[in-house]
Amino acid sequence: MKFLRLELEGLVVIEPEVYRDSRGFFLETFQARKYEEAGLPETFVQDNHSLSLRGVLRGLHAQRRRPQGKLVRVVEGEVLDVAVDIRRGSPTFRRWAGVALSSENLRLCYIPPGFLHGFCVLSERAQFEYKVTDFYEPGDELGVIWNDPDLGIEWPVKDPILSAKDKALPRLSEILDQLPAG
Repeated sequence: MKFLRLELEGLVVIEPEVYRDSRGFFLETFQARKYEEAGLPETFVQDNHSLSLRGVLRGLHAQRRRPQGKLVRVVEGEVLDVAVDIRRGSPTFRRWAGVALSSENLRLCYIPPGFLHGFCVLSERAQFEYKVTDFYEPGDELGVIWNDPDLGIEWPVKDPILSAKDKALPRLSEILDQLPAG
């Protein structure tokens, strides 16, 4: 298992060892000892699974008081996965990184607490799974509009399919007082 640290502190791409043969493949997506050695959390409290169609964009989401670390992967299809540092005081505050995750490359990404998270589906459909380090609380949510010009995220779609909730999200500059400390 390779742990590739990205330029935003705490953001890590995981490349598992994949064992392929005529039957298919086998890989470990999570192994507590290896994650601990890499400085990543080994305790997750909830698993989530979504199915989305081409052009769907989910995000950008986080939680205020109980920020979640997320271990994300794609089991079918391909997405552009995006994380935005919203930790006040962080040297990379407001910066974003995008990672292509797919059922072909089998990569995972760990997004630490204090980041907005979202993804856009590039294939006909995508099944997206993720583990979180804290429980989801609806009243603790915060979000930022996907196309906030202050962030300048280079999404691969111009007119994504969004939920009504995601269409109504504010710009980051409108919620600065609600962000977690770095």
